Amino acid sequence: MASRKKGTGGAGSGPERGAGLQGELHIMKFDTRDKKPKVWNIAVVSAAAVIALAVLFFTGGNGNILAMSLILDVYFAAVIAMLLTAFYRQLQYNPYSYNVIYYLSFSLFVFFVLIFIVVSTIRVISNPASLGFEEILLMLKSAGRRFLMWISAFIIPFSAVLAVSNLLLIKHEGFRPVNLLGIFLGIFLIGGLLLISRYDRRLAEDPSALRRHEITMSLVTSFYLYFECMMLGSIAAGLIAAFHEPERNKDIVLILGYNLREGEMSESILEARVGRAVRFREKQLRETGKDLVFITSGGKGSGETLSESRWMHDCLIRQGVPEDRIIEEDQSTTTHENMRFSKKIIQEANPKAKIAFSTSNYHVFRSGLYARREKMRAVGMGARTKWYFWPNASVREFAGILIEHRLKQGLILLGIAAVNVILVLLAYRG
Repeated sequence: MASRKKGTGGAGSGPERGAGLQGELHIMKFDTRDKKPKVWNIAVVSAAAVIALAVLFFTGGNGNILAMSLILDVYFAAVIAMLLTAFYRQLQYNPYSYNVIYYLSFSLFVFFVLIFIVVSTIRVISNPASLGFEEILLMLKSAGRRFLMWISAFIIPFSAVLAVSNLLLIKHEGFRPVNLLGIFLGIFLIGGLLLISRYDRRLAEDPSALRRHEITMSLVTSFYLYFECMMLGSIAAGLIAAFHEPERNKDIVLILGYNLREGEMSESILEARVGRAVRFREKQLRETGKDLVFITSGGKGSGETLSESRWMHDCLIRQGVPEDRIIEEDQSTTTHENMRFSKKIIQEANPKAKIAFSTSNYHVFRSGLYARREKMRAVGMGARTKWYFWPNASVREFAGILIEHRLKQGLILLGIAAVNVILVLLAYRG
């Protein structure tokens, strides 16, 4: 394939030497399953559990408390198994899907709920009169708050790391409002825990005031818990994507651009992405003898004298890549455009090409989302990033994912809120 030449070369700044881990994850091969995993079985099992609980309650009340508790144990264990199975199959089908985050997040929360229900079952077995159905409902309702208190042992040091990384980022890269995102997130996380723990109490007032209080606290906790679970799921999904090593059978490696306006930091990030792609080519050549073609993707933004594509092209040449192994895509200004415009080039050059893309480790998952949105089955590889840069960049990626899927977020939050209100009304129906 011929190179598209344009402009002059630019000097590099040396390789990125981040303190972050850079390894290869070989848990499974991505893109080996053609059928998307479904989770309708969870809805079926949930409906069956609700019907069984209703029958036991209305036919025997608290006399069937042990049977009801055992049904809940089996139900939550089954849901965890279904979510983890769906998570595994989703990685095989499409690892850059929002469903990966959902399956991880909800399986984590349901696991903690299962712990509480198993504890209640043990209490019922040892003393059947110690718990009634209302108490079990209250336990389910309060599971979210208990879960938050449990993981505060992680959230507090995590928030501290975010703050320290942001301070180092500002020290090394200069002050910008976006470099404070980690500090703001840490304040939100700690503040939410303090708010919920401060007001998590029963009021010594009339039943209607108590119900209002519990509904309010349940809603606040639900929203906070959902955000926190999604954050944990995003971290896990991002790490899996960042450290996964693509299968070495690729025809094309797409290198994603990064704006050059940030000077030395931009060049360092771009050079790390180029270096990651070159090392992959060297390994593939050594192991399989198959060569590949690079596409450098990135246009010239305002205030830039050189396109990102041309800068990466010149960096590849300096690292010994032949000119005829490089194609430039120099029109894109966003990651989504990187994927869209590069796909057009790939369709013209080799429609059946096996594709990988190289970007910074924190950016792999979201880049994969854009690739799949363009119906391009590309597998990502992550380049090193300085450890203090990764947390703040990951916060930006997480915020972007939440905003892009705001409709789905709203529907799920409404469902969670409805379940919590129903639990409160059932537990305090007297």
